Amino acid sequence: MYRVILHNDDYTTMDFVVEVLVSVFHKPATEATKIMMDVHKKGKGVCGVYTYDIASTKVSIVHQLAKRREFPLKCSLDEV
Repeated sequence: MYRVILHNDDYTTMDFVVEVLVSVFHKPATEATKIMMDVHKKGKGVCGVYTYDIASTKVSIVHQLAKRREFPLKCSLDEV
């Protein structure tokens, strides 16, 4: 199993991070906001734990969405 992690940067908006968490990771708005605050205050936030294929697909989707919106949002996966 793999943890999907969002990393903080100085350019990606908090609203976009919440939007990604709701649309890609299917988080309710309150949980998405809590994870976004972890990203903002702690430098990273865990989006969920998935099998390798699902985790890597979600990382790819996040990077595609960020690129489309011209944000440098970094997303990675970490083996549990």
